[in-house]
Amino acid sequence: MTQATTASWSNAAPEPGLARQRAWVEIDTEAISANARSLKRCIGVNTSLMAVVKADGYGHGSIPVARAALAGGASQCGVATLAEGIELRRAGIEAPILVLGSLTQVEELRSCLHWQLMPTISGMREALLCQNLASDQGQPMALQLKLDTGMARLGADWQEGPRLVAAISELEAVQLMGLYSHLASADAAPESDDGLTIQQQQRFDTVLRTLHEQGLNGGSRHLANSAGTLRSAGLHYDLVRVGLCLYGHSPAPHLAGVTPLEPALTLHARVTLIREVGAGVGVSYGHRFRTSRPSRLAVVGIGYADGVPRQLSNQLEVLFAGQRLPQVGAITMDQLVLDATDCPALEVGSVVTLLGQDGGEQITPTDWSDRCQTIPWEILCGFKHRLPRLTAAQAAWEVPNDGAH
Repeated sequence: MTQATTASWSNAAPEPGLARQRAWVEIDTEAISANARSLKRCIGVNTSLMAVVKADGYGHGSIPVARAALAGGASQCGVATLAEGIELRRAGIEAPILVLGSLTQVEELRSCLHWQLMPTISGMREALLCQNLASDQGQPMALQLKLDTGMARLGADWQEGPRLVAAISELEAVQLMGLYSHLASADAAPESDDGLTIQQQQRFDTVLRTLHEQGLNGGSRHLANSAGTLRSAGLHYDLVRVGLCLYGHSPAPHLAGVTPLEPALTLHARVTLIREVGAGVGVSYGHRFRTSRPSRLAVVGIGYADGVPRQLSNQLEVLFAGQRLPQVGAITMDQLVLDATDCPALEVGSVVTLLGQDGGEQITPTDWSDRCQTIPWEILCGFKHRLPRLTAAQAAWEVPNDGAH
């Protein structure tokens, strides 16, 4: 593998042959494609699939994820920022790209026009800026209008939807390619559903019905995120915007199994030192753990600077040859410690799995997020760029010496 190949997965590419020297993420692009195909079967032929690849593809690498998702049947991509969209264009991705975040400055919108990215607008101010820019350049500018149906975040008030669509339709240099909103609680379990999703859908439908009565076309209609996609076919409309499911994870336990999904990410790290200590020895900062017996401790080269939450200290487990090993003591910036007393096969150079499957056992982002009282989205997006992203084939090629693993 060349250094340029590695660089497409990480902003901090190591020298060739050293990507697995310490810790790394393996990405199964075939799983991404398989998830896209599964989601396409779930939504049917009349609904398009947008692959949401913001936040560096939820930590998986936006460029390879986008390519794999498009190969699996996605027709367009969603990003959060202008820079993320430009990155995909520079990589040669030609599919439509929607910038989901708010762009309000002239230079931002000019860049959208140059790179053929669709900005999201929340009102006429941005629509008029786009009209002026497109007129000056002598080329049409595609955009989408977002409505706030209950999120109280981006978007125009839903009741303003028909008026705004009518006004935007009068702008000669602007093409309104989509009308959408975002669901606030589609992942709520049936027993805790407060009716917000139904209310949001009713508001969205009211706008669509009014547009139809007035003979107006708002373009592609979309409402569903991953949870909405799995929750009900009635939320699919013309397009669904899928993030977490694309990476192989269900947004809620009660939605698991709606369609087959394959986790695409595994997180590995290497044992760098084995220590033999006696009983009563304090481990790591603050001695938040003390050995209760003579112990064999393994130091692993990964820490919170790589995205392993410090909140998992004394709660984390890793896998080695199908065996679960507890992490002990405070997780530090660059390292953590395992209790390998009951695992004599673990040696310096051995590779452990922090997330993913090993020997029939599995650790998921939800396992981490439940213990941290957060969500799996935050876990996946937290892996830093000093962790190389490798395909499974690249990882197998990188370093032949895996110790006892």
